This record gives sequence, structure tokens and C-alpha cells, in this order.
Amino acid sequence: MMPLSTQVAWLFLVAIPVACIAWTVTHEEVFKEPREYCLKQSTSRKTLLGRKFFYLFTCEYCFSHYVTVFILILTGYKFLMDDWRGYLLAGFAIVWVANFYMSIFALLKIDIKKERLEAKKEEDQINGKK
Repeated sequence: MMPLSTQVAWLFLVAIPVACIAWTVTHEEVFKEPREYCLKQSTSRKTLLGRKFFYLFTCEYCFSHYVTVFILILTGYKFLMDDWRGYLLAGFAIVWVANFYMSIFALLKIDIKKERLEAKKEEDQINGKK
């Protein structure tokens, strides 16, 4: 078993790629077309299972659970306990930290966009007065 400080460091580090992958798939332009397809399927499928399956690819919180499972298989990371319970705790802890990271990122993106719009508005006003 790793020392607790190492486990905590791993928790915060492993959550970074989980957040990055989940955010990219559910928000960024590179996955826009597949995401729009999944969004359409998540509302038009006849079965509950079909709708929920496609919804997973449009929600960063939902998708982060599946990315976390993949990362746990890849790394073998366990949190606090050295058996299956350690995987379970690690999974929920990573999802929580990753979603915290994504929330911070979303707020930063909004602030940056707001600042750009304000700067553009000021630039337009200055250019309009000349």
C-alpha cells in the first residue's frame, strides 16, 4: 500500500486526464458532430436504455465515470484500501476531483470569454469614435 500522501497526490494527478478527456468529448469542437448525434439519439430512442447510453456521451459528469473506470484499469490505482474497496473509493474520489477541475475550467472559460467580449466592445467603441 502506498503512503497516504502518495495516494492523495495520485488522486489529484489521475483526475487531470479524466477531466481532460471527459471535457473534450462532451464540450469541445473536435467532437461536435458525434456529440450532436448522441444528443439527438438520447432524446429520440424508444428504449430507456438506448436514451441513457447515448446521453452518457453528452454529460461530462456521466462520461467521467466511464473514463475513470478506464483509467483505474490502466493504472491499478487504489485509494485507502488494498482490495476491491480501494478501487471503488478511488473511482468515486477521482470522479469528484475531476468534476471539480471541470467546474473550475468552465468558470475560467466563461471569465475569459467575458473579458474578450468586453475588450472587443471597448475596441469597437474606440474605433467608432475616431
